[in-house]
Amino acid sequence: MEYQPGNLNNQELINIYHSLLLPRMIEEKMLVLLRQGKISKWFSGIGQEAISVGATLAMDKDEWIMPLHRNLGVFTSRDMPLTDLFKQWQGDITGYSKARERSFHFGSKAHFVCGMISHLGPQLAIADGVALAYQQRGQQKCALAFTGDGGTSEGDFHEALNVAAVWNLPIIFIIENNGYGLSTPTNEQYKCEHLVDRAKGYGIEGVRIDGNNILEVYNTIKSVRSYCIQHQKPYLIECDTFRMRGHEEASGIKYVPKELLEMWAFKDPIKNYEDFLVSAGILTNEIIAQTHATVKEKIESDLRQVMDPASFIPNVQAELNDVFASIGENDIPEITQLAQPVVQHKRFIESISDAMRASMHRYPEMIIMGQDIAEYGGAFKMTEGFVAEFGKGRIRNTPICESAIVGAALGLSLEGIKSVMEMQFADFVTVGFNQIVNNLAKIHYRWGQNADVVVRMPTGAGVGAGPFHSQSNEAWFTHVPGLKVVYPSNPADAKGLMIAALADPNPVLYFEHKAMYRSVEGDVPDAYYQVPIGKAFFVSKGADATIITYGMGVHWAKKYQAENENVSLTILDLRTLSPLDYEAIKEAVATSGKVLILHEDNLTGGIGGEISAWIAEHCFTQLDAPIMRCASLDTPIPFNTVLEKQYLANSRLHETMQKLLAY
Repeated sequence: MEYQPGNLNNQELINIYHSLLLPRMIEEKMLVLLRQGKISKWFSGIGQEAISVGATLAMDKDEWIMPLHRNLGVFTSRDMPLTDLFKQWQGDITGYSKARERSFHFGSKAHFVCGMISHLGPQLAIADGVALAYQQRGQQKCALAFTGDGGTSEGDFHEALNVAAVWNLPIIFIIENNGYGLSTPTNEQYKCEHLVDRAKGYGIEGVRIDGNNILEVYNTIKSVRSYCIQHQKPYLIECDTFRMRGHEEASGIKYVPKELLEMWAFKDPIKNYEDFLVSAGILTNEIIAQTHATVKEKIESDLRQVMDPASFIPNVQAELNDVFASIGENDIPEITQLAQPVVQHKRFIESISDAMRASMHRYPEMIIMGQDIAEYGGAFKMTEGFVAEFGKGRIRNTPICESAIVGAALGLSLEGIKSVMEMQFADFVTVGFNQIVNNLAKIHYRWGQNADVVVRMPTGAGVGAGPFHSQSNEAWFTHVPGLKVVYPSNPADAKGLMIAALADPNPVLYFEHKAMYRSVEGDVPDAYYQVPIGKAFFVSKGADATIITYGMGVHWAKKYQAENENVSLTILDLRTLSPLDYEAIKEAVATSGKVLILHEDNLTGGIGGEISAWIAEHCFTQLDAPIMRCASLDTPIPFNTVLEKQYLANSRLHETMQKLLAY
């Protein structure tokens, strides 16, 4: 192994050695503790330390890094206290994730390290958002993201690199090619000769290097970082290395040929670097031995401080409190606080557009992203004229890669920038589902990082668009802790809920019914106001029956009331589906004792079932009839308008109400 120090002086070479040795010796200790049952799981990076350490040392300390399982050297090279790392790995309540995560599934904003999730690929797109933030601010910074050879097969790899290339973002993507994805060798994972060859397909530069040579890694990444910043372009680096232990310790390495292990043992990044330092007269064998002893004592000493963590009594409220980031105080008045406001008659679509435009002025760094949203104005012309007002830097057309754009939105949030991502149709959220439910939703609970992201979801039927442009999928997300789900039914609420969603530091899925865009109108205050998330609204109060609904269901309920003046209805517009306003639901039940839950979504698995269960548990004594649900058929939504009409819940509303009233 040939080492070329370049401009590094002897002390810098020694400092690199200390940084390289520390994660190796920590790992060796962790493997002992694993066998003793004192930690539960370990993903070993033994043999790969040069990549993590070299890459981290080559970056500035305030540049975000997105590591994976085997990147202990990232954490140690960012000077995270060993005592804190040890507490994390033992599941200590005072660890980085408050005992909620294991091994390397945690991050630290103070150290600019973003915690991974098990799905691997989504980390890459977060780097897109971070780099975009740097670029928008004119900062001379670069983001860095790791993936493995196996991870390059995931769609997220393609999407993240494609977005980075199209947007000319300063990012270093590192592939740690360590020979195996668990037990699957690389010859069963890809057919190109080298993974770095894929860079050409994205129109970016790439290089393949010896991942076990610490100086080659360090000097390459130092140089590439300068390139990315100077040219504002991404770069792909493939690091050849080998995984000397199993995917994780339980899986072992019986599938690895003995001769392969022996070959790579000769390429050990630490032993070879030590030999270089000795041969160059920079260190002696005696100093190296003493360094090992010193590092070992440091590890043992820090372990003694935190070993055998104190037991704790779990607190339910503490767990619930950490699902969402605290909203804090803001100066946005609620709609009910507006005294005789000036109002204008607006269409539903205009009120949402007005809210985003006003928020773009309030938050000067806020970015809106989506397919065709710039000059074209979006599929529904929601952002028409925004480019002329705010520029293409803030109104960004995206490639068709929903997962990467949701990930980029999270990356922007790491840097404190708010964003709106438009799903062109709510149906398309399936290809961004992983990012939403596993990254956005869980990140605050896992390590205290908020996800200040609004995902717009044009939804609903009534436009004859068939099963891939008309389905109602809001209930999918009400099951996911950490997501807020809003669904307005009128222009005034649409504006106020959008403003509230953008003020909220948590991920919000904002459902907007397409059929309402230009068919529903109403008076909308000119003021900048919010409708609080989690607060329902009584459209009317009556004594005969209660309809609990939201979105288009509100209009169906009002139409039913208008056509049946002899029936006195309470109509509760939920407005927010997560969190639900249980106090309002309880009050609505009490007004009549007869409850119908109405929604456009399918019957089975719809939110009506959850609300029905809650009412049965908490309001049973106030009921005078069984709770009834009126929902759409349990089929995909059909294209033909005759079939669509039959499919929708509204076609069964009169019949269901008659049953309820007659009970």
